[in-house]
Amino acid sequence: MAAVDIDVPVETEPQICNQEDLERPLSRNKSGNPFKTLAESFKEQGNAYYSKKDYSQAFNYYTKAIDACPKNASYYGNRAATLMMLCRFREALEDSQQAVRLDDCFMKGHLREGKCHLSLGNAMAANRCFQKVLELEPSNREAQQEKKNAAALLEYQRMADFGFEKRDFRKVVFCMDRALALASACHRFKILKAECLALLGRYPEAQSVASDILRMDSTNADALYVRGLCLYYEDCIDKAVQFFVQALRMAPDHEKARLACRNAKALKAKKEEGNQAFKNNNYEAAYQLYTEALAIDPNNIKTNAKLYCNRATAGAKLKKVDQAIEDCTNAIKLDDTYIKAYLRRAQCYMDTEQYEEAVRDYEKVYQTEKTSDHKQMLKKAQMELKKSKRKDYYKVLGVGKNATEDEIKKAYRKRALMHHPDRHSSATPEVQKEEEKKFKEVGEAFTVLSDPKKKVRYDNGHDLEDDGCFDGGGTFIFPLCSYQLFTFLSKSSPLSWETGASKEKSNPEDILTCHSGK
Repeated sequence: MAAVDIDVPVETEPQICNQEDLERPLSRNKSGNPFKTLAESFKEQGNAYYSKKDYSQAFNYYTKAIDACPKNASYYGNRAATLMMLCRFREALEDSQQAVRLDDCFMKGHLREGKCHLSLGNAMAANRCFQKVLELEPSNREAQQEKKNAAALLEYQRMADFGFEKRDFRKVVFCMDRALALASACHRFKILKAECLALLGRYPEAQSVASDILRMDSTNADALYVRGLCLYYEDCIDKAVQFFVQALRMAPDHEKARLACRNAKALKAKKEEGNQAFKNNNYEAAYQLYTEALAIDPNNIKTNAKLYCNRATAGAKLKKVDQAIEDCTNAIKLDDTYIKAYLRRAQCYMDTEQYEEAVRDYEKVYQTEKTSDHKQMLKKAQMELKKSKRKDYYKVLGVGKNATEDEIKKAYRKRALMHHPDRHSSATPEVQKEEEKKFKEVGEAFTVLSDPKKKVRYDNGHDLEDDGCFDGGGTFIFPLCSYQLFTFLSKSSPLSWETGASKEKSNPEDILTCHSGK
């Protein structure tokens, strides 16, 4: 802070404050002036220390001067200037006000009072003081500039209030930074900035501002509230409640602290109820309780991220997989470092065979935490993705992945008859071509799934080219001979179907020919 002008003594007749001031003379100056009063001596010593920037000693001597002559406006003015340099603006304001009470025409006193008001964030009061200075001295450039600063401060306050109402917290922080450049000692601006930093998730910055205030004033309810708010938003709810309670002790009417305390307690209770219901396998109740908890405070990002993930877990248990994926996505939007949400969503993607999405989530997890478990999960997802890009022979036959050998044979018999080209001989060429293609796929599926070794390799995601099932161009080679195929197809009953208007027996050689694509 730039040095504040002080009043230096002039070579005039000494001012006699009262009879007690006429103490034993201390010394005679070189110009031969009369002896100085004790108060003037203290003032001069204060001026000397002030010039050396030893503001603490200057304060002490100005205080002695005031004690010796409490009706002198300039002594209060000089002490106010010293207190301003020590950033003790509230005390400086009191001295400035006392100075102008003693002398309403004391221009420097009004100027200092205005600067104190401005530093403390009281722009309107500051403006009145600067206006008074301009009435006493219309050409005072310092007062003209400070008057402009007061107007700018009022505008920053207006913009910040509007921004807070619209929940534009970044704008509020911007305005408060500009305002604090003019009003460095305004706790109100600092608190508003800290609160908005907390609402933006910038907790270390918010805590730093609140802690600075509490170091100067440990009973500041607003700072206690902001400190609790940071803990609350960092999901340290028990500690947060302690700060809210302390703030309410200092200021029982602190509405924000009361609301935050109530929300913190309600959120903790509802979350714990949901957790207990989940542990008791009451997933419907847990899902509902987590939903109710999410409605308590939309601003609590970290806790709500956990609640979304918890609800996703309950939703997955209830087979609400799509909702579970959405909840995990919401959790990640709130906290993009939340590993559990990625893992939960990846598992839901696996359950719904969305393997590409699962691989992306597992890659994100493994990049963040390179554990053996996460590596195994990623490998499994990558394998399933690779398998999903091949033909799904189980789907071709219409059976599940755990189908028995007998179920595979029955399914093959059924699908082979369904898609045999002879059955579609009267169809259009396009339909015949499509059915022939499907018939070949049925043969491919059966050849792989009926062979235990090939089936294991297929289930494990290995390529089948090495088994000789495909030629160099990727065409499937059927190892079944005519007799084997006919025997299998006719094992249960003669194979027949309607062709045109009459019922005909199928020729096994025809089946083989069509089956092998000849």
